[in-house]
Amino acid sequence: MTETQKRPLPVRIRRSTDGIPMNDLFRSDPARPARPARPARTAPTSATPAAGTATAVTLPRRPPPAEPDLTERPGPAVPGWVAVLTGLTALGGAAAALWRARPLRTAELPPWQWAALAGCAVVAVVAFGGLTRGRTGSAWVLSLFGRYRGSVRRTGLVWISPFVLRRRIDVRLRHWRSEPIAVVDAEGSALRVVVLVVWSVRDTARALLAVDDHLGYLREQVEAATARVLSQLPADAFRGDAPTLRDAEAVGDALTRMLAAECRPVGVAVFSAQPTRIEYAPEVAAAMRRRQIAVLDAKHRDSVLTGVIDAVDDTVTRLTTRGLVELDDFERQALVKDLTVAFYTRSGGPADPNQE
Repeated sequence: MTETQKRPLPVRIRRSTDGIPMNDLFRSDPARPARPARPARTAPTSATPAAGTATAVTLPRRPPPAEPDLTERPGPAVPGWVAVLTGLTALGGAAAALWRARPLRTAELPPWQWAALAGCAVVAVVAFGGLTRGRTGSAWVLSLFGRYRGSVRRTGLVWISPFVLRRRIDVRLRHWRSEPIAVVDAEGSALRVVVLVVWSVRDTARALLAVDDHLGYLREQVEAATARVLSQLPADAFRGDAPTLRDAEAVGDALTRMLAAECRPVGVAVFSAQPTRIEYAPEVAAAMRRRQIAVLDAKHRDSVLTGVIDAVDDTVTRLTTRGLVELDDFERQALVKDLTVAFYTRSGGPADPNQE
């Protein structure tokens, strides 16, 4: 009698804390399919990477959000002549009341007249105390108990409530030239860049209240935007005719768009940001200058050699097609060599083309 074969017991192992189903790996029942692993979530990319290549997921750079409630609006203000007329009227009413009660030393005024005199004095103080001068190219930003109350862009004599806090801000078109900014290009070469920025304050409320110092914010954003834009292209194209940082118009347009987007949330409008000088850093300037000279010399030699070859080909073709000479292969090679040396030496090249 044969011994019955025992069925192997299934191995059950607890799931580990990292979420991997270990019992699926050691399960003895082959009929039960394994649970497929859940695919990991990945950030969407613009292009499908090739197999076997590592890709870095880059998120789009967004400017800081603007506070929707903080927007410039007209503040409470009236023309100055209205305040002057009101103050003079209050003083005139107080003087008339005192004139009727003369002599003043023995005058006994009822309480309502004292209240009227006090009211006229308060009106006169408020009327004359709120007078201020509005300048062309500047604005007043008003706040009361830390709350924005509006902006006044009037010029000349205006009246603003003396109970609000007034802060003046310049809204003229201004320009600012930066100090040399240390950046690197797409090839890692150290550069020094000077940028000229033309800007103005568009929203006085955001420029004064949304940021601690809008001038300092603009300077820092100019440095950051310059570093980002200039790191996308090489300073010089030593190989081929690829776009470089020497295209000042394209670099300026990209820098203006990026800087305008960064400064818009703080009420600053950037109209132009142009690099006025792009040069190599002192530690790499000499090496890059030698490299530029070598590239220019190579281009010059290539153009000279192309012209010499065209001239030699034209000369040999004319001599043979017109029947002036009959040349075999050896004589043709010798003639081509002699003409090449003669034309190349006359064009400014070395006497022996094989020297370099």
